[in-house]
Amino acid sequence: MGFTPRIANKFTANCLTMNKVKLIFTLALLVAGRTLLPAQDRVYSLIPEPVSVQPGQGTFVLTAATPLVVPAGSAEAGKVAAYLADQLRPATGFALKTANAGDKGIGLVLNPQPEARLGAEGYRLEATADKVTIRANGPAGLFYGVQTLLQLLPPGIESKTPVKDARWEVPAVTVTDYPRFAWRGLMLDVSRHFFPKEYVKSYIDQMARYKYNRFHWHLTDDQGWRIEIKSLPRLTEVGAWRVPRVGTFNSNEPPRPGEKATDGGFYTQDDIREIVQYAKERYIEILPEIDVPGHSMAALAAYPELSCSKDPNVQVNPGSKFSTWHGNGTFTMHIDNTLNPSDEKVYGFLDKVFTEVAQLFPFEYVHMGGDECYKGFWAKDPGCQALMKKLNLKDMDQLQAHFNRRVAGILKDKGKKTIGWDEILEGGLAPGAAVMSWRGMKGGIEAARLKAPVVMAPSPHCYIDLMQGDPAVEVFVYSTVRLKSSYNWDPVPQGVDSAFILGGQGNLWTEQIPSTPQVEYMTYPRAFALSEVYWTPKAKKDWNGFLRKVEHHFDRFDHAGRNYARSMYDPVITVKKNLQGLLVVDLAPEVPGLDLYYTVDNTIPNQYFPKYNGPVTMPEGADTFRVISYQGGKPVGRLISIKTPDLEKRVKK
Repeated sequence: MGFTPRIANKFTANCLTMNKVKLIFTLALLVAGRTLLPAQDRVYSLIPEPVSVQPGQGTFVLTAATPLVVPAGSAEAGKVAAYLADQLRPATGFALKTANAGDKGIGLVLNPQPEARLGAEGYRLEATADKVTIRANGPAGLFYGVQTLLQLLPPGIESKTPVKDARWEVPAVTVTDYPRFAWRGLMLDVSRHFFPKEYVKSYIDQMARYKYNRFHWHLTDDQGWRIEIKSLPRLTEVGAWRVPRVGTFNSNEPPRPGEKATDGGFYTQDDIREIVQYAKERYIEILPEIDVPGHSMAALAAYPELSCSKDPNVQVNPGSKFSTWHGNGTFTMHIDNTLNPSDEKVYGFLDKVFTEVAQLFPFEYVHMGGDECYKGFWAKDPGCQALMKKLNLKDMDQLQAHFNRRVAGILKDKGKKTIGWDEILEGGLAPGAAVMSWRGMKGGIEAARLKAPVVMAPSPHCYIDLMQGDPAVEVFVYSTVRLKSSYNWDPVPQGVDSAFILGGQGNLWTEQIPSTPQVEYMTYPRAFALSEVYWTPKAKKDWNGFLRKVEHHFDRFDHAGRNYARSMYDPVITVKKNLQGLLVVDLAPEVPGLDLYYTVDNTIPNQYFPKYNGPVTMPEGADTFRVISYQGGKPVGRLISIKTPDLEKRVKK
């Protein structure tokens, strides 16, 4: 049956009205974003992934009138509330007030009866349309719940200045969470390059956001002594400074005669107290490292009499070559950078150092280093030989073990426990010492079987100073660890009692990292990956889901003005030769779904050039292979260009 004009006009009007309603509803969805999706379809981009995430219905809206509800008399919860208010203020412009009771707002509650499952660092966060409540057994748990709350807010919350017309929504959700490991750390080397106090605090802030709780501070090495020791002033008067150099570390020119040492710096004891307190307020313990008996050139520049050679011409090293590595783990040191284990003055020196270190750092452990100690100068020293004979020591490893036991005794007298790199196992582990395993996991396995505490920090998985993308587009370091390698690594080796594995950490050595943007570039996103290794239950880890979250956190870093690496978008490139002797290039993306476009004819690829569908055979005469990654029709990776001679070098023999 046909429509009359009147019915047709009414139908048309109704359709227009319905279309307006649909348009308004669609715009509302676009404004609200993910928060109006059905509960089962919502995305919670939380790093590290919690133990349990249960979606709810609706959203909680943060406004300038939102109270922070803390029960009366709960001083510790009050401190966490003050921290939360400080974190929210820059982006929102809100100066949130604290209340002692209320049915709305953000509540921070310490459990009157501890919930065993949560432990000391776990929490339960429940967000509804009216209120967000974080419950925990202790203040650390409340603090970590706050980090999750901040991550549930839109990425703009990371902005350092007010975001105009923002709507600060938290999706309704219930999160139950607690860590897998007690030790979740990052190490920052401030000897090879010095970073100022305010940046160290910023680095600690970012660690806290991702639930790290150990900051390993590598304070001394051949290239600089960074901690004020009042009883030994030359350590910073001389040892904190070197001649300025810009270039590739380990290839820089040595100090010239008469050249002034003007590059460097150190932390005063007041600086250190300030940073220790700052970290404490973020539930991070600081592990100080005084690296001995090797790696001591900066100390010996100040006090040369403490070495076997007693060379008065030793200077703080500016990144020049002073050793030869032989490719099998052994090396020859051309300048003596090692303390003399047979000289009692050395132990008096260390007693002074560790007395002041112990007073500055409340954490139970002090790191003594112990790695890469060259013993060639010991072997030629009459005092060392006499001591070995007196103590019936059969080799140099046992001589270092004697030194290690003396250091452990000094630290014990100061009320501290000793931890060192896995070389401290050689010649016999000092009683009560913990081991940080860096040369793979072998040292950690050995220490655990000795029932010693272990922190797993093996190369390459945890060495975030290594290249993370293709060498053609990275600052060259001797090796590479991709994001996926760090993410898929597990700190507990098969057959080892996990009770002795305290946890693990990522290590950032800074020989090739001269600036703070490069610190951030090397740290993230690999520190995202390691945060899930140390916090998230193993069964909850998911590589593809993690990648989606990483992209969300890149957006957060953009708002925060922090650098990060996009190396995960660059393909892994391997090269072999076919039977005809031609080079064959294989590309493997880390991120699923990328489109890779390449050229072999000296042109610059984009989406209009050949798309990679399998190994590419380089034609005779081709001199450059280029590739770039696209996602959703847009470039996301870097343009990688590799000359044919460099492709040849990549062929596995």
